[in-house]
Amino acid sequence: MKYLYKIASVLFLLFLVSCSEEKIGETSYGNVSGRVVNADTFEPMENVKILSSPTTSTVFTDENGKFTVSNVKVGEYSFQAQKDGFVAKFEATTVTANNTSEIVFELKKATANNKPPTVPVLVSPVDNSTAQAVSLDLTWTATDPDNDALTFKITLRNDSNSEVKIYDAIKEKKLTLTNLIYGTKYYWQVEVTDGTNTPVLSAVSAFSTIPFPLTRYLFVKNISGNNVIFTADDAGKQYQLTSSDKNYWRPRRNNQANKIAFIGTNGSQNDIYTMNFDGTEVKKVTSSIPVAGFNSDYLNYSWNASGSELIYPNFDKLYKINSDGSGLTKIFQTPNGKFISECDWSADGNKIALKVNDANGYNVEIYVINPSGTVTANILSGQTGAAGGLHFSITGQKLVYTRDVSGFENLNYRQLDSRIFEYNFATGNSTQIITEKTLGTNDLDVRYSPNEAELIFTNTSNDGISVKNIVKTTIGVLNSRTLLFSGTSMPDWE
Repeated sequence: MKYLYKIASVLFLLFLVSCSEEKIGETSYGNVSGRVVNADTFEPMENVKILSSPTTSTVFTDENGKFTVSNVKVGEYSFQAQKDGFVAKFEATTVTANNTSEIVFELKKATANNKPPTVPVLVSPVDNSTAQAVSLDLTWTATDPDNDALTFKITLRNDSNSEVKIYDAIKEKKLTLTNLIYGTKYYWQVEVTDGTNTPVLSAVSAFSTIPFPLTRYLFVKNISGNNVIFTADDAGKQYQLTSSDKNYWRPRRNNQANKIAFIGTNGSQNDIYTMNFDGTEVKKVTSSIPVAGFNSDYLNYSWNASGSELIYPNFDKLYKINSDGSGLTKIFQTPNGKFISECDWSADGNKIALKVNDANGYNVEIYVINPSGTVTANILSGQTGAAGGLHFSITGQKLVYTRDVSGFENLNYRQLDSRIFEYNFATGNSTQIITEKTLGTNDLDVRYSPNEAELIFTNTSNDGISVKNIVKTTIGVLNSRTLLFSGTSMPDWE
């Protein structure tokens, strides 16, 4: 028995030793780290409170949205992220001994207690105001009870066309508008959002712009390589009618049709277009047969008196077309194959003046045909040098044109001494009109003034590269030469 007692005692001691190695009563720990971001923008969120159940340490996120909870007992936990104005978020995690558990919170903005912005109040222009400038500021007011950042969207419509413009992501309570249409009623509305609630709409407000000014002059300026059409009033104030990124030239106004015609580049060809006096409603007239000749800069066309039809050249042929683009008809073809470069239609419709030339612009002939295509008068032939600028008087009894009296000809179509002449159908003679032109310059593109007491034309140096200016002079009156518009050409005065 003693022997058995000793063996049992030894085994009991060994059991006690083995139990002491398990360190009864000791607790294991781990760590929890993570990041908090905005659920909408995924930007890190600072100063977000992090707490847990069961309870551990309470911590806050840093500027990068990161947090760490150290020395967390092993076990199952539910961690919570809290920040004012956002919905609290819970994430479950398991903490294991000597390890770090990772958590990511995506917090959404709270809407339950967030109030929407006030209805925007449209301040200016005042509703139904008139005579507003074509460049102005839209202003309004709006507030937010929670001081949330506000973003605005403005919708702009008008009664001239179906265009609807939307201006998004506006942070200020102001929007600057430019290049509005003259004589047009506009409607505008503001939508505001705080990024949380449903957007709030203002009432619709309206205003009308000033009518387009009364203008009588038309001309062209070269802007960045493009011909751009302008108009001007009697005081000389100028208004741009066509875009600077388009190539449009040779404007011709018709007061009966209330339209301006012009030539424009359309791909590889030149076509006739029309527009309103204020530059709106641009419409292409020609299509299958374009305006064509030896040099686009020297091509010309003409309205009839009523503005219902136009005539224009296409190499050796003359065409007539309705101003709406219908009714295209060939009315004349040169008998010798020369190109038609310019034409003018008398007010009574009985005469059409033509300037024809060879492929280089020379061997010029100027003659008149009737509507049937029969030549009724020969005005110029057998002269060397360039000529052009045809324009009938209102009675059709006189025709002005220009001719380079130097007779110079070269491949660049340079003119050295272009002067103004007037042909009288009663006498059958041409006489030079004295314009007191400066030596070394050319007078070109001549036209009668509306009262026919004056002439308007382009003057420029004969070097072919200097600035062009539009000048007027009173017929038969010395010292009446007056500069109207500098840096311009291709005048029209109706």
